[in-house]
Amino acid sequence: MINAVRSELLRTRRKGVILGWFGLTILFTIMINMVMAQVVGSSETPPDGGPGVTFPTLGQWQAADGITAGLSSAASMYGVVALSFWAIVTAGDYSSGLIRLTASAQPDRVRLLLGKVGALTLWTAAVATVALVVNLGVAPAAARSADLDVSAWGQDALPTLAGAWFNLFVTLFVWGVIGLVLALVTRSAAISISVGVGYVLVVEAVITAALDTIADWTPGATLSALAHGGTSSIPYGTALALGALYTLLGLSVALTVFKRRDITD
Repeated sequence: MINAVRSELLRTRRKGVILGWFGLTILFTIMINMVMAQVVGSSETPPDGGPGVTFPTLGQWQAADGITAGLSSAASMYGVVALSFWAIVTAGDYSSGLIRLTASAQPDRVRLLLGKVGALTLWTAAVATVALVVNLGVAPAAARSADLDVSAWGQDALPTLAGAWFNLFVTLFVWGVIGLVLALVTRSAAISISVGVGYVLVVEAVITAALDTIADWTPGATLSALAHGGTSSIPYGTALALGALYTLLGLSVALTVFKRRDITD
């Protein structure tokens, strides 16, 4: 298994993938903090969010854990990026024909797929770390630009940062597994990304507007709650359990499809 993960790490260490994934993560981190400084800093009431983005109140941003508010606010956008790159790496094996070579070298398809999941999980952990580090550099500057009192940010720093990193990592991992499943089913990165982006920007908004009773239990809302460490509608334990359920179901579907489908067609 270790050799399978190492092999996938080497194959996924492509400039386009790394620069794209890390670059978009850095861009979103800078952007969300700067927007929060202008939107949240000028209002005492919770401002309206946009597709895939939720904003904290001014009090929440100034609280002890407010320094990481940018990470949870843009969690769905980070998630779509993670879904996209998991899908690109997975579907790329089919479009390039590489899947036939790797399957010949490693006939055990379960080990082959788990090796890819392991490698992408490590990349996801690295992305979550970069997002946290960039956020720590940008958030104080954004707060100063809005003349906000953020003296509380220095309290309980280590537990706050560790919790924010874990919540973001788990959220991105679940989104990534969804991208993996979509790529294995469709064998197309373009379709997988379109489905993921379309769901976050359009489908979930329509479902939320039409079916208010399930609005808080859709995947996007659940994973957003997980990134926030729980909300008033979805407790953290529930969000974590549902995230684990999505992951198990996704990996089960992925393993079933990968094992049974002919890779030569």
